[in-house]
Amino acid sequence: MGRRKNDLLIIVPAYNEEKTINDLLDKFEAPDIAGIADILIMNDGSKDRTGEIAKSRGVNVVDHIYNLGYGSGLQIGYKYATRKGYKYLIQMDADGQHDISNIPVILKELTTPDENGHTPDIVLGSRFVKGAPKYPSSLLKNIAYVMFRALIKIGSGQKIMDPTTGLQGLSRRAFSYYSTFSHFDDRYPDANMIMQMILLGFRVKEIPALMHTRKTGTSMHSGLKPVLYMFRMTVSIFAVWIRIKIFREDSGVIKDEN
Repeated sequence: MGRRKNDLLIIVPAYNEEKTINDLLDKFEAPDIAGIADILIMNDGSKDRTGEIAKSRGVNVVDHIYNLGYGSGLQIGYKYATRKGYKYLIQMDADGQHDISNIPVILKELTTPDENGHTPDIVLGSRFVKGAPKYPSSLLKNIAYVMFRALIKIGSGQKIMDPTTGLQGLSRRAFSYYSTFSHFDDRYPDANMIMQMILLGFRVKEIPALMHTRKTGTSMHSGLKPVLYMFRMTVSIFAVWIRIKIFREDSGVIKDEN
């Protein structure tokens, strides 16, 4: 693995994305991105040329021997960022849905203190807050968004409009916590992890983001999978609330220095 050149690491979980990975890496070479961020591709056991293409472009690649799943790919990226000493991390998808114009905006949010001198621990790139371009969504997904928003609001008191966004910026305090065993859902880390981090006292901020619809490949939430996903995520959100609010589990949280 290469040496750290910047304070920001962008991690991109990728599974069978050979049709989009070249275009994404082209965009990462833009001066406003290459000058502020290192790139790490998490090749999650792809059966196509995703890993080969990424390596040929000179970026750092972690190859999984077999498909571990989205959450496991992210957590390995968090471990890498922690060990390499990065200060900030942005996670985004390899399918082209997350526009790279969001990267400088998220980094600015991560590094800009509020009126109380505090910087966010997690910045969520949102499709549904004021200022975000209109994003098409299916009826089933809209039902899931409404349900997860309500659960997070009731459980934590904070309103989150896009509880399943994969476009996120994290401070070292946040991603180093995620990197530790049992602190991160290695299957479907979405609304449940947002609930967890809010309840543990991490500062979570949501900002408008530019996103595109998937043009190639298959979403991990296609077919009947959204129904199973909604059930599993609902159970997981309740489990997080019980674990933290009832059993007072907060081990491993790094003291907030801001």
